Amino acid sequence: MKLHDIRHWVFDMDGTLTVAVHDFAAIRVALDIPPQSDILGHLAALPADEAAAKHAWLLEHERDLALGSRPAPGAVALVRELAGRGCRLGILTRNARELAHVTLQAIGIAECFPKAHILGRDEAEPKPSPEGLLHIAQAWNVNPAEMVMVGDHHIDLDCGRAAGTRTVLVNQPHNDWPELADWHAADCRALQVLLG
Repeated sequence: MKLHDIRHWVFDMDGTLTVAVHDFAAIRVALDIPPQSDILGHLAALPADEAAAKHAWLLEHERDLALGSRPAPGAVALVRELAGRGCRLGILTRNARELAHVTLQAIGIAECFPKAHILGRDEAEPKPSPEGLLHIAQAWNVNPAEMVMVGDHHIDLDCGRAAGTRTVLVNQPHNDWPELADWHAADCRALQVLLG
């Protein structure tokens, strides 16, 4: 299947459609999480009260970041072109769904993503789990092989591989995970060129 034939697109959000601003090292320090630990995984293993307090802090921190979001180079044009072609568009993020909507509004493309097709960390097990992608495939009534997962990190690509979708790595100068990415584009402008 060629990239321009794919009609079902799921995007990671932070660092994919937006300029990456999360300082994960600082977040780990603020929440007393070991340097190499996965933030969401660490919080999930905490006692309920402690996890709730830390999730609340994280949500407010991320809300501030969402309100100031800037689009990644070429992201708005790419998404608008796909929407104009009649493609189905979804978001699968490790962020919160409500903040995904705030972010998409901030960068001017919220109308391209139906709220039901935006999944965050509370609607599905966080990536790299394929659960969110499989949920979207089921909602769209399509085989995962007819979908593409677009992201800027190997977690996005791992998720796509596990779900059986095609994968695109963007916003990385080099394809550091060639075994995971079906396509690589330096940024969303280059991805739009690949679409032809």
